[in-house]
Amino acid sequence: MADPKGFLTTKREVPTRRSVDVRILDWKEVYKEQTFENLQKQAGRCMDCGIPFCHQGCPLGNLIPEWNDLTWRGDKREAIARLHATNNFPEFTGRLCPAPCETACVVAINTDPVTIKQVELRIVEEAFKDGLITPLAPDRLSGKTIAVVGSGPAGLAAAQQLTRAGHTVAVYERADKIGGLMRYGIPEFKMEKSILDRRISQMEAEGTRFRPGIDIGTEITGHQLRSRYDAVVLAIGATQWRELPIEGRELKGIYQAMEYLPWGNKQALGEVVNPEIDVKGKHVVILGGGDTGADCLGTAIRQGAASATQLEIMPRPSDERPSAHPWPMYPMIFRISSAHEELDNRIFSVSTQKFIGDENGNVRALQLIETCFVNGTFEPVPGTEKEIPADAVFLAMGFTGPEKSQLLTQLAVDLDERGNIKRDESYQTSSDGVFVCGDAGRGQSLIVWAIAEGRSAASAVDRHLSGRTQLPSPISPFARPLMV
Repeated sequence: MADPKGFLTTKREVPTRRSVDVRILDWKEVYKEQTFENLQKQAGRCMDCGIPFCHQGCPLGNLIPEWNDLTWRGDKREAIARLHATNNFPEFTGRLCPAPCETACVVAINTDPVTIKQVELRIVEEAFKDGLITPLAPDRLSGKTIAVVGSGPAGLAAAQQLTRAGHTVAVYERADKIGGLMRYGIPEFKMEKSILDRRISQMEAEGTRFRPGIDIGTEITGHQLRSRYDAVVLAIGATQWRELPIEGRELKGIYQAMEYLPWGNKQALGEVVNPEIDVKGKHVVILGGGDTGADCLGTAIRQGAASATQLEIMPRPSDERPSAHPWPMYPMIFRISSAHEELDNRIFSVSTQKFIGDENGNVRALQLIETCFVNGTFEPVPGTEKEIPADAVFLAMGFTGPEKSQLLTQLAVDLDERGNIKRDESYQTSSDGVFVCGDAGRGQSLIVWAIAEGRSAASAVDRHLSGRTQLPSPISPFARPLMV
């Protein structure tokens, strides 16, 4: 183990965030860099448990006690080797994952957990800084070709694994740049896009080919794709957003979150000066209390919104782990993101009844009503109606599955009862040679599940094409998290 008494003598310490009054003036990441020496002390809190429950908290099967010990000892080269053995992109998960591994940490039974997520992030950043991460090109080529449709974390993980196995892989992305929601849905203050570009450069040097700006299904049909490639991997995500069909939805100024967030990223990177959706000086209301809603909040703050209110139909979670979510489950507790630290104006247990417009057809207010949860449904509380001003409204209520595009029809893939792409134990769809991984098959989920599925699907594709595989397969397509 690392420091035998570390969990007793060292308190949990995470990196500090830049002061609010400074960071809201730019789009840079909110955290200050933690010194490696301080990080070593945090890694030394790991107990190297006989049964490391942090492993079951992570679908990637990260070797957490091993790289905690290596970090504590200062062996950066071996630490990144053990981290990369299970995770292609720890610089993504170290920034974007909610860290179910930490809520499953044995130390967390009666005290604060090990800062697993931060140790992971610093391992990979130290490795990049020291030149320990280089392209891993295959020794030989198999002669097999694979198309990966979608360039989010699942698609990139599948592509990198298959490229390293010797196959020729082309990644298709309908947006202008590679990265999927990591590029267009994750704000710059949570992950600067130079981090994404750095890894894409490594993949290009390894031999992965990227084809952005091509809409598969229209510019290239599914039939053409099947004729050109030996296998196809669908990693198109669950981008069909949830709607709110109530009175006034047609008013101008009401947008889906994913209509808004890309403009914030373009503005942050200087790609546009005047974004099409800009809330400077406006009263903003965000429907949805999750991470996407918080991303809209942080973006609105940086654009100079006059006010921002976030609405959530669920009641406010408790501050302590509820009895319904015992360790090592991921608990539903009250959390404060960096955006909420900047402005926390959340209203819980409310439902939007209608949007109210002005004489020009623009939204000007929302009518809300308080709700209570009764027999599995949210019931309105009579007499609690009220209006709040709104010049711009963003719907951040989640996603319902993959878009039902022409591509799915052209490839003749079946859907399951939840509207996701149906697959078997080998991640293969009902169409021979067509595989699916990530949110398109699982449904909306976490980045760690996307990467794990991409790695597992790559193993299945490699076996399908070669008859055998040495690629790891972390999870079954039917595995479910120990989370609520």
